Amino acid sequence: MKEIELTLIAISASESQKNLFVLVFEELNASRRLPVLIGSFEAQAIAMALERMKPRRPLTHDLFHNTIIQLGAQLQKVVIHRFSDNVFYARLFLNTDKGTVTIDARTSDAVALAVRFDCQIFTTEQVMAKASIILDDPTQAFSNKRGRLQDYSIEELERILENLLKKEDYRSAARVQSALEKKKRKS
Repeated sequence: MKEIELTLIAISASESQKNLFVLVFEELNASRRLPVLIGSFEAQAIAMALERMKPRRPLTHDLFHNTIIQLGAQLQKVVIHRFSDNVFYARLFLNTDKGTVTIDARTSDAVALAVRFDCQIFTTEQVMAKASIILDDPTQAFSNKRGRLQDYSIEELERILENLLKKEDYRSAARVQSALEKKKRKS
């Protein structure tokens, strides 16, 4: 099964369902988006991790993150592997001293952990075929006018981040910060 890499580009309130939020993923180097509906508590947990906010006491996802680390494991990746009856199914892939361990998880919980571990999120062609939407104009991607934050230079990302922080747009700033850190690691 070929895996398709996704980038989380937005968390927004659902316009169609009250008290729910939508995670919007974008396929790497393509114009397909995968919207995933989640609850408000899960959205808050993901947003807090993206914004690098530290609660006074660990949230459930922080507890699980810390437990995985204390057990000497590492979250390698998350795979959204199935979409059935409007429900997404995900798996965590953990590297341990005994090899890779796979654990079923709610997609929202898997994403909350992926953000905390800064690990990749994937899906399958089957899920994309069933649940994705295709942008009419790939240049209108959410992240920026070029299509993706990865297309900007480090200097441009730093300027964008500074402007977003001035506007107090912390969600967008968190996405830019994440892209900036990835680009710096690759440099």
